[in-house]
Amino acid sequence: MVHLGPLGGLTGGTSKREVLRLYREIIRTANAFYWPNEKGEPWSAVLKRSARKEFEEARNETDPLIVARLVVVGQQCVNETRNKFNAMEEQIKNRVKSTRNR
Repeated sequence: MVHLGPLGGLTGGTSKREVLRLYREIIRTANAFYWPNEKGEPWSAVLKRSARKEFEEARNETDPLIVARLVVVGQQCVNETRNKFNAMEEQIKNRVKSTRNR
């Protein structure tokens, strides 16, 4: 997930509430990735750490257009990730179901 958004430095149309909502949504989405990576670390931990880093890097952004763009792009990334995850999960369920009926 790239450019997930800032935690602070907000002015203009994007509120801290919107940013916090996005951050929480990212954390909830990351929790779905329970399997480990090649190093044995759960992907959820890797994704949460990455999100935190992205938010911290943008913490002091004051340009309202940049802040708004970061939030919009972050939300798009979350939506795309959830859609792909759900589609893949559905494929796996269907494959398991079809092999059980043989």
